[in-house]
Amino acid sequence: MIGRSGSGKSTLLRILGTIDRPDSGKVYIDGIDIFSLKDKELSKLRCEKIGFVYQDYNIFEEFSAYENIIMPFLIDNKEPDKDRVRNIMDSLNISHCRDKFPSQMSGGEQQRVSIARALAIEPAVIFADEPTGNLDAENAKEVAMLLGKAARQFNQTIVMVSHDRQMTDFADRIIQIQDGVICDSEPTII
Repeated sequence: MIGRSGSGKSTLLRILGTIDRPDSGKVYIDGIDIFSLKDKELSKLRCEKIGFVYQDYNIFEEFSAYENIIMPFLIDNKEPDKDRVRNIMDSLNISHCRDKFPSQMSGGEQQRVSIARALAIEPAVIFADEPTGNLDAENAKEVAMLLGKAARQFNQTIVMVSHDRQMTDFADRIIQIQDGVICDSEPTII
């Protein structure tokens, strides 16, 4: 989804990601009307079906890259699939960061840890809110390419919000938002 700052992209993403409630309408994830759920059920759905990638990485400074990636499993008292996590880290070129803390990693590496954490839980959908916004042009392009690769390799649906028109080069579909309204939607060929 692309659009200028203030166009409603992040608001729509927050609604889709169950963080905010819509004024009207319904939102379905994996066939479930998410806002018909009670808080506990919604929380469970969020843990199991939704992955988030934030612009500011949103990783914990006191934990290593690996610990950050498996954090959703620890919170949910589940055993992580170590082979899957290793495969994701290899695919995102962050295996060398396994035992590094965020302060020891570049911005691009921290963002890839954030992506790995979202992929590890095998959600129905991953929402990425300006995931390249804090990165230089080279790292932004690399992260966008890795998101596309991850979508194909791990069979993930990724909904990315950006104001950067260059990010559309990596999308399967482009949705343009203006003043809170979808004004254009076009499939692309990659």
